[in-house]
Amino acid sequence: MFDPASLKYDANGLIPAIAQDADSGDVLMMAWMNAESVARTLQTGRVTYWSRSRRSFWIKGETSGHMQELVELRIDCDRDCVLAMVRQTGPACHTNRRSCFYTAIRNDAEVEVMAPMA
Repeated sequence: MFDPASLKYDANGLIPAIAQDADSGDVLMMAWMNAESVARTLQTGRVTYWSRSRRSFWIKGETSGHMQELVELRIDCDRDCVLAMVRQTGPACHTNRRSCFYTAIRNDAEVEVMAPMA
């Protein structure tokens, strides 16, 4: 049986968690998890993160309705980062974009490459 404590967390007990669309492969967002949020995610199938600013758990989409249904949780080779393969409902970013990675650096300038969803 998998033990979330077997992962390598930072000094604050956190591990980076990248969310990727399981169907398209699009990278959607990065947030933080602790051992308990990893366990909750695996138990419920709803991706649960740890909010550093609020110092509390947050289930993605709990207030916005933009849910992340867990398809698979993957662990990187160093065990210090996780990849949540998800089915995303609506935008993943709080700016109403599909992905939080909507800004590119092109010709030494920042360029928005993704508009907010309608």
